[in-house]
Amino acid sequence: MDLTMRLEQMARPAGDIRLLSLADTHALARECGTSVREVEMAALTMRILPARYVRNLGTVGWDGQLRLLQATVAVVGCGGLGGWIIEGLARMGVGHLILVDCDAFEENNLNRQLLCTEETLGRSKALAARDRVALVNSAVQVTAHPVLATAENLPTLLAGAEIVADALDTIPLRLTLQEASAALGIPMVHGAIAGYVGQVTTVFPGDTGLRAIYGAGAVPERGIESRWGNPAATPMMVAAWQVQEVIKFLTGRGELLRHRLLYLDAESGQVEVFALA
Repeated sequence: MDLTMRLEQMARPAGDIRLLSLADTHALARECGTSVREVEMAALTMRILPARYVRNLGTVGWDGQLRLLQATVAVVGCGGLGGWIIEGLARMGVGHLILVDCDAFEENNLNRQLLCTEETLGRSKALAARDRVALVNSAVQVTAHPVLATAENLPTLLAGAEIVADALDTIPLRLTLQEASAALGIPMVHGAIAGYVGQVTTVFPGDTGLRAIYGAGAVPERGIESRWGNPAATPMMVAAWQVQEVIKFLTGRGELLRHRLLYLDAESGQVEVFALA
């Protein structure tokens, strides 16, 4: 019996829609010899909603949810920002995540990094992220690269991505990522944090982007975060905005922060948006 017929049999009415439970999704994947992701995409095509996405529907819609499952997103950096970005994208149902980070967890990561626990200390951040996604959403395929991102390897690492999230902690590498993304013809969602403040912008190929923030010349290795620190809530705050930018881009809904810098100051309770030249 084919997948379409079995989906019709297993879908359960729930008000105005039909739902497919997680248990039935896994059963169908085993029965039909396919992936959980393929089962969910087939269900959405038939207007059968995987139950895990019920609370997504009002925001992204049927076509948007299918689009997310079909999408490939890269996240470069799996630490403070990256862990929360990965979590959000996996829960929204982005079908393929490319994760890049050469670092391992240290004790100073415990205060703010979702993927860092006392048990994961010393583990690769990229591989820990892959394991976390498997626990959160088995429909999401993960390609983990526990390597240092460089100008030379980024074109290969990002191959197939439609958009990339910048979750890096050094300014030169952020600029390198912007250049690599532009060369591949894909946008980059930048985020950075320091103390109680953070910033977000979305850079398309050809945009001035981060150079409008950091200038055209040489840049320091790190920003003001080296003095202000990184408390627990700030990466959550900024990563949430980065996730929303990625989702808006993939679904075609909402207005992106292109040519604009969102500046968040949780200490003063102020939010501002600045135009970028």
